[in-house]
Amino acid sequence: MIRLFVGLGNPGPEYEATRHNAGFWWIDALARELKATLTPERSYHGLVARTTVHGQTLWLLEPQTFMNLSGKSVAALARFFKIQPEEILIVHDELDVVPGQAKLKFGGSHAGHNGLRDIHAQLGTADYWRLRLGIGHPGVKSEVIHWVLKKPAPDQRDAIHDGIARTLKAVPAMLAGEMDKATLIVHTHKPPRPKPPRPESA
Repeated sequence: MIRLFVGLGNPGPEYEATRHNAGFWWIDALARELKATLTPERSYHGLVARTTVHGQTLWLLEPQTFMNLSGKSVAALARFFKIQPEEILIVHDELDVVPGQAKLKFGGSHAGHNGLRDIHAQLGTADYWRLRLGIGHPGVKSEVIHWVLKKPAPDQRDAIHDGIARTLKAVPAMLAGEMDKATLIVHTHKPPRPKPPRPESA
């Protein structure tokens, strides 16, 4: 079961609407749904909310360390509250998934994502859950840094937020420890139907 939900991003207004902050957007949406308030906690180097669902305590965290040091925040909170790596879900932006889609997976490599790289190092393991929110790829490797730190086009932003809304439906299954069911919910995505062509005016 998931006890700690972590969204990755960069602090500060200049980064707020950028693709790299998709993890923050997800946590913000979950906090709204749970009516939980994120507040700064210096001990955990992040914005933290603690809430209870069906008698179970769960934590929401947005590290404020900047992406490359995300693990410092995650490890501090997890160690203090004795939360095991397999009870942690890290939500982050994913270049190799199209906007609007998402992938849930357990373990595996950090695939060059600097936030995951630091979490790997600080937790000493790769055995935690990740929810990968698609932000699409610029098509050229040299453009990646510029791409993730840029605001998505309105249609892409809307698709990402639709994906966030859909994946939040998997949270009850995650809290119940039904990760197979959660995976099914996250991966079941029907793309929108193309609009029928408009009749030509006479």
